[in-house]
Amino acid sequence: MSLELYGHLFSSYTWKALIALYANDTAFEFCGIGEGNEADDAFVAAAGPSGQFPVLADRAVTIFEATAIIEYLDLHHPGPQRFVPADPAAAVLVRMWDRVFDLHVMNTMRGAVGAKITDSGLPAEAARDLVREKLLRSYRWIEGWLEHYTQREAITLVECAAAPSLFYADWVIAIPADYPRLKAWRAHLLALPPVVRCVDDARQFRHYFPLGAPDRD
Repeated sequence: MSLELYGHLFSSYTWKALIALYANDTAFEFCGIGEGNEADDAFVAAAGPSGQFPVLADRAVTIFEATAIIEYLDLHHPGPQRFVPADPAAAVLVRMWDRVFDLHVMNTMRGAVGAKITDSGLPAEAARDLVREKLLRSYRWIEGWLEHYTQREAITLVECAAAPSLFYADWVIAIPADYPRLKAWRAHLLALPPVVRCVDDARQFRHYFPLGAPDRD
């Protein structure tokens, strides 16, 4: 088997790559990081400047960063689902929306998680307060954007980014009831079979969530 994905089953960015692999039933081997395999951990540490996962290995080719992994799969291991449109103008929009979910949802949410990890004595609500305004602003923008987003039945780079980011962000700052489109879309994303698989495989690690995983999803 040529493809190996290095990551952790509770990692949001690992999910992003896994969703793409699962969506096209792409054959690969999953290599779990932090499970005692020092060679795998060392490979990831050396793969990119930050030593972070996920990392995709395809024989002699090594790709890090989840978005780059998904684009690589589109080019070299294509399947029924195309993650980035062939049309250049449409591809620009998909890449822009991908950045919205990575930078303005997922990375914002991780600010609260990181604050709690850094200071274990910090109350969970105080950690949430650090990101509340930014996340609510992102939710508000996405709620308006969803009125015109028409590709919801496909799995594209957008869905690969949105599913894990909204899954965890809603744990940190719950999506308000007055954003019905966003709440419904999150539920739709969590019902997609590749996402269901990610959620189920990660259940065993929920006790690691530093802000306390809610008893739902």
